[in-house]
Amino acid sequence: MVNSIKTDTEVQDKSQYSELSNFLEDSSHKIKQLSKGEIVEGEVVDINNGVVIVDVGFKSEGIVAGRELKSDTLDWTLLNVGDKVLVYVVKPEDDKGQLVLSIRRTQQASAWLNLENAKKNNEVVEATVVESNNGGLIVEIGKGIRGFIPTSQLDATRVYANGVRQVGKDISSKVQKRLNSLIGEGIKTRIIELDREKNRIILSEKMVTQARDLEKRAQTLKKVKEGDVLEGTVSGITPFGIFVNAQGLEGLVHLSELSWDKVEDIGAIYSVGDSVKVIVIGLSDGGKRVAYSVKRLQQDPWAQAISQFKIGDVVDGVVQKVVPYGAFVRIGEGLNGLIHISELSDKLVKNPEDIVKTGQEVKVKILSISSTERHLGLSLKASSSTAAPQLNEEELAEAIDAAIDSEIK
Repeated sequence: MVNSIKTDTEVQDKSQYSELSNFLEDSSHKIKQLSKGEIVEGEVVDINNGVVIVDVGFKSEGIVAGRELKSDTLDWTLLNVGDKVLVYVVKPEDDKGQLVLSIRRTQQASAWLNLENAKKNNEVVEATVVESNNGGLIVEIGKGIRGFIPTSQLDATRVYANGVRQVGKDISSKVQKRLNSLIGEGIKTRIIELDREKNRIILSEKMVTQARDLEKRAQTLKKVKEGDVLEGTVSGITPFGIFVNAQGLEGLVHLSELSWDKVEDIGAIYSVGDSVKVIVIGLSDGGKRVAYSVKRLQQDPWAQAISQFKIGDVVDGVVQKVVPYGAFVRIGEGLNGLIHISELSDKLVKNPEDIVKTGQEVKVKILSISSTERHLGLSLKASSSTAAPQLNEEELAEAIDAAIDSEIK
C-alpha cells in the first residue's frame, strides 16, 4: 500500500516538473530583456492625464509622457486602449524603477536607420539649408535631425562667384554672404560621417556633383571624336592656356590654339565660368588627355589676307625690321615676309642695313608662300629684274624657316 502511494506521488511530481519545464521553455512566458535604443511593439493599456501606459512584455509596463508623445506620424490623442503602437526604449528602468518609452523617438530612430542605409549604399540624401556659419551650412535632413555641410564640401559654384576657390581679405565676407543666401534651398548630398551617439552627421554636395560630372564625362566620351564641336565652360586659366569643361569632358586649349593673333594676356580675354565653343583636336589615353582649339573655329585672317596674292606677284611693302640675315617686310594687313640677305641685291651683301632701312617703302616679289608655317619668301632684287634667285626654292624655304626660328628665339 505504501509503495503504491509513493509511486503515485512520484508520477505527480514528474508531471508538475514537466509542466514547469514546458512553461519555462515557452518563450511567450519569458520576460523580455530591453536595451536603450530598441524599438518594440506594445499594447496601450491605459491613457490618463497625458500619460500613455504601454505593455511591451517587460517586467513592468512602460510610460510615454511629455514631449515623448509628440510625433509627426502618430497623434497620441487618437489612441485607444488595446491599440498596438511602436515605441522607443528611452530607459529600461529609471530612478523609480519605471520603463520609460517614447513615441517621438521611433520616428527619429527610423530616420537614423534610413540614413545608415543611405551611407552604406552611397545614396543621395536630400537636405534643406536652415542656417549658415563661417564653416559651412547647417541643414535639416528630417524632422529633428540636422547635419552639417562644410564649405569645402559644397560645390564651388555656390561659394565663389566664378566657381574657383579664392583667397583674400574680402573673400570671407563675400563667401558668408553667399552662404546666407542659400538658406531655404534644397541640396542633394551624400553622407561622409554618421555618428548617432554623438548626433553628428557630416554631408557632402561635392560627392554628388563629382559623381554626376564623371557620369556625364563617360557619356560624352562614348560619342565624342576628333573634329567634333562642343559647347563648354572655362574651368581654369594658366599661363599656357585655358581648361575647358565641355559636357563633362575637361581639356586644354593651348595658348597657340586660342587665337590666330598672338595672345599676350589670357586673363584679358577669358574668365573662369565663361562660355566657349571648342573643337576637339586631340583625344588620347581614354580621355585622360583632351586637346581643344578655339581658333580653328574662327576664320584664319592670314589665309583670307594671302588669298589676294600669288607667287610671282610684285607688291609694295614697308620694311619692319632689319636683321643680320635679311629684312622683314609687311606687304599687307597681317602679312609679313622675309627678304633673305641673298635676295636683297645682285651684289654680295654683308650688311642688310647697307641696302634697306626700317620704315623704308620697297617693291618686292613674292617667291614663296607657306600656309602651314604662315611664311612669305620675298625678293627685293627680283622685283626689278628677271634674274633667277641665287637659292633654289627648297634652299630658300629652309633659309627663311631658319631665319624665322632664329627671330622667335
